Amino acid sequence: MNNLKIIGKELHSFLILWSTQSLSLLGSSMTSFALILWTYQARGSALTTALLAVCSYAPYVAMSIFAGALSDKWNKKLTLLASDSFAAACTAFALVLLKTEQLEIWHLYLLNALNGLMGTVQQPAMELTVSLLVPKAHYQRVSGLRSLSTSVVNILTPAAATAVYAVFGLSGVIYFDLATFVCAFMALSLWIKIPAVHADDGEKEPLLQAAKAGLSYLAKHRGILDLMLFLATINLTASMYNAAFPAMLLSRAGGGESALAVVNTVTGLAMIAGSIAASLMPAPKSRVRVILNTLLLSMSTENFILAFGSCVPVWCVGGVLGWIWIPIMNANMDVVMRSHIPVEMQGRVYSARNTLQFFTIPLGYFLGGVFVDRVFEPFMAAQNGTGLLCSLFGSGKGSGAALFFCVIGVLGVVTCLAFRKDRHIWKLEEE
Repeated sequence: MNNLKIIGKELHSFLILWSTQSLSLLGSSMTSFALILWTYQARGSALTTALLAVCSYAPYVAMSIFAGALSDKWNKKLTLLASDSFAAACTAFALVLLKTEQLEIWHLYLLNALNGLMGTVQQPAMELTVSLLVPKAHYQRVSGLRSLSTSVVNILTPAAATAVYAVFGLSGVIYFDLATFVCAFMALSLWIKIPAVHADDGEKEPLLQAAKAGLSYLAKHRGILDLMLFLATINLTASMYNAAFPAMLLSRAGGGESALAVVNTVTGLAMIAGSIAASLMPAPKSRVRVILNTLLLSMSTENFILAFGSCVPVWCVGGVLGWIWIPIMNANMDVVMRSHIPVEMQGRVYSARNTLQFFTIPLGYFLGGVFVDRVFEPFMAAQNGTGLLCSLFGSGKGSGAALFFCVIGVLGVVTCLAFRKDRHIWKLEEE
């Protein structure tokens, strides 16, 4: 009990920030989900709704490397307050357009792009704030808590947004989002004091030179860089999985919308369990080994179970084995990054990471859709329901996606095994 009191005192400011920002994240996620519903009802086009995510993600990837330099220069608290306020203003503007019956799809694309651009500054500032508020001994526990809140938000968002949208419409969801913003804004402005970062030469550097500093740091610290490249390759595989997953479960025999919902729910619960485990488990002897092993376990189980499985219970087992390890991996990855990167450099390095590590995600979504629709589904259809492949992956629509899961499973395993031999990554343990 005394230990819990000590931990609570040491993490008091973080816990206030974490809880209120998590609530605000729920509101923002519900608005994003409701906008997808509104857009699809207005246009009936999957591409139209997908472009909402593209408009948010494109500026984030493109501008992150420059935003980190700004994040290192600016006051962290004011940066967070300003970015959150800007996002709330965009949401309020959408509400005004909705109430005056002037809201158009292109308005949402523009607002999403602006929000994505502001997120490039907000995200590294938040990462650095966590480093400033949390003692190093609690990095792993805090990473687990952040994964837990993200998992809970992911589970609650579809049901909560759909329920509020059905009863109160899009405006009701936006009102809830704005209320959660007010809570987070008041907590951050009144009750959280963020320690100042000791100034370094980065504050005197021109913007481009400061942006290059993040890349220069990675070039000199190959272990951190290679870990990011490892995650970039895994993100490519994971995003191809995300593109193919709905197509397979919605079209295969024994699948459908209810099957997709059940598997997604079980997967979310598995991530919550992994987040709790990451918060409670003691520090491992080798964080690098944990990162490599958890991703190997994930890649070598779920993809193959989904490929060869043919019913919801089996697919749920695959979802659990694939995703329960991810929060544990993220927690240890987070500790490695915070422990090795100096606080005064974290904004620039995290922003360089966002560009290097996440640019493969939209590429993976594109490749996954193309491979399933243009290569694997036509290939399996040409088998006419006979042969070894049909006996393994079934026949009819969805069998091509199942075969594709087997292929990306092999790709994921090969990636994990290849990076296990990277001597630069293992040197992080020596440091």
